[in-house]
Amino acid sequence: MGTAELACPILQALHAQPDFQIAAVVTQPDRPQGRNLEVQGSAVKKLAASAGLPVLQPERARDPEFLERLKQLKPDLVVVVAYGQILPQALLDSPRFGCLNVHTSLLPKYRGAAPIQWALLSGDEETGVTIMKMDAGLDTGPMLTEKRTAISPDDNAESLHDRLANMGAELIVPTIRDFVAGKIQPRPQPAEGASYARKIKKEDGRIDWSQPAGAILNRIRAFTPWPGAYTFLEAEPKPQMLKIWKAGLESGKQGRSGEVICRDKEGIVVACGEGSLRIQELQREGGRRVTAQQFLAGTNIQTGAMLK
Repeated sequence: MGTAELACPILQALHAQPDFQIAAVVTQPDRPQGRNLEVQGSAVKKLAASAGLPVLQPERARDPEFLERLKQLKPDLVVVVAYGQILPQALLDSPRFGCLNVHTSLLPKYRGAAPIQWALLSGDEETGVTIMKMDAGLDTGPMLTEKRTAISPDDNAESLHDRLANMGAELIVPTIRDFVAGKIQPRPQPAEGASYARKIKKEDGRIDWSQPAGAILNRIRAFTPWPGAYTFLEAEPKPQMLKIWKAGLESGKQGRSGEVICRDKEGIVVACGEGSLRIQELQREGGRRVTAQQFLAGTNIQTGAMLK
C-alpha cells in the first residue's frame, strides 16, 4: 500500500524477490496533478502497471467493498509506505503477520506526514528509516528494524527523500524474512522523545528574514523542491515573489533584516536577524530557475533593496 514516490523503490524491491508474491498493489484514486491539473494515477500506480501487477484504488481504506476484497486475497503481510490514509483496525487485523510500515524517521521522533522536512527544518544531524508493525495509532506501533544516516549540510528534502527511499528498499526485504521467521520480536517505541511532523502547507515556505541565517537556510533546505522557500522583493507596481532554491551562510556582513547588502557574481547577500545569507539560485514567479548571477543580469536589484 503506497501512493507517493517514496514507496516506489520499496515496491521494486519486493517485486524483485522470486519467493514473494504480490497479490495486489493498493494506492489512492487518480487525482488532478501538475500545473494543468490533469487527472493522473499515483507514482505507485504507474510503477505497478508497468510491472503488470494488479492495482486497487479505494476512495477510502475503510470502504466495506475494499475490505472484503482484501479479505478474499488472504494476504500474509501488508507493507505500507506513504499511503496517505489512516488504516482501520479491520485492515490492520486482516493479514496473518499484520501490517508493516516503512517510516522515514528514527521513531518515535517525527511521527506523522512530513518527517523528512521537519528533520531538516530542525537542523538535525542524523535521521533514518524505521520499520514498525502498525497499530491503530499514528506511527506508534512497535519497531522491528531501523537504519541511520547522517544529514549533510548539502542535503535538501529531495536528496534526503531519495536516500531514505533507497534505504527503506534495502531494509524491507531482510526485515520481512526475519520477522516472518520469528527472528525479530517487535519492541515498543521509547516513551520519551516522541514528536509529530504535521503535513507541510504552502505558507510554511514563507521566509521570515528576522530569523537567524541558519534557521532560514534550514527552511530553504527543508522545503526544496516543495512547497519551496519564498520571499517578496519590494517592487512597483506590486511586490515580486522569489523562490529560493539554494543559499549558503555568509559571514562578516550586517544590515536590516531582509536588506540586500551585497550583490556580485557569487550571489545576493541578504541580512537576517542574526548573520546573513547568500542566495545562489532562485526563481522569479512565472520564470525559470537561474543562478543569482543570471538573475542579476536581467533584474535591476541594488543594495538596499528589501525582501519581505
